[in-house]
Amino acid sequence: MIGCFVTGTDTGVGKTLAASALLHALARRHARVVGMKPVAAGCDRAGGVWTNEDVLALRAASTIEAPPELQNPILLADAVSPHIAAERAGVGIDIGHLVACYCALSRRAEAVVVEGAGGFHVPLSRETTGADLAQALALPVVLVVGLRLGCLSHALLTADAIRARGLKLAGWVANRIDAEMQAQEDNIALLRHKLPAPLLGDFPHLSRPDARSVTLLLPPEWT
Repeated sequence: MIGCFVTGTDTGVGKTLAASALLHALARRHARVVGMKPVAAGCDRAGGVWTNEDVLALRAASTIEAPPELQNPILLADAVSPHIAAERAGVGIDIGHLVACYCALSRRAEAVVVEGAGGFHVPLSRETTGADLAQALALPVVLVVGLRLGCLSHALLTADAIRARGLKLAGWVANRIDAEMQAQEDNIALLRHKLPAPLLGDFPHLSRPDARSVTLLLPPEWT
C-alpha cells in the first residue's frame, strides 16, 4: 500500500491541489486511491451538513468512497489554527485516533494521500503539532512550496524539520501562487540544488486551481 503525507511551506500554498493531483496520478496505476484530511479547520453548512472545501476536493479526486469519519476525522468550524479552533469547539485532537483512522482507511485502498493542515509545525493542540502527526504516520513526505517572497527559507527550514523527524522527503512541488514574484526560475533552480528530493511538479499560476489541469510526476519509488 502506497501512502504519503503532503505538507506545505505555509497555509494557502496549494497542498490540496497537489494532493488531488497526486491522487489522479496514482489512479492511473491503481484502482483504489483515496485522500485523507485528518484535521480540517474552516467549514460551511450546505444542505444541513458541515463541509470543508479541501475535504470535498480530496473526495472528488479519490476513486473509492470511504466513511467521512475516516477521511476527515476532525472537522472544525473556525478557519484559524487547529489548536484554537479545537479549543473553541471543545474538541480534543488525539494523534492516536488520527493514526487509527488512517490505518482503517489504508485497509480499503491501494494508495492513501494524507494532506496535513497548514505548515509542517502547525499546532494541533498546546502540546502537539502537525509534525507529530506526520512522525506518527511514518509516511514519506511531499512538500508543496508556494512560490512567493520568503519561500526559500521556508522550504529549507521545512525540509530540515522533516529530516529531523526521521522522515523521508519523497519529492517537492513548486506552485507559482504569486504571479508577480520576481526571479521564479532562479528560486526553483536553488531549491532543485538544495532540496534532497526530486521536483515532482511545477504548477503555473492558476486563477481557478484544477488538479486535472496540472502535471505531477510520482516519486521514482512509486513508478
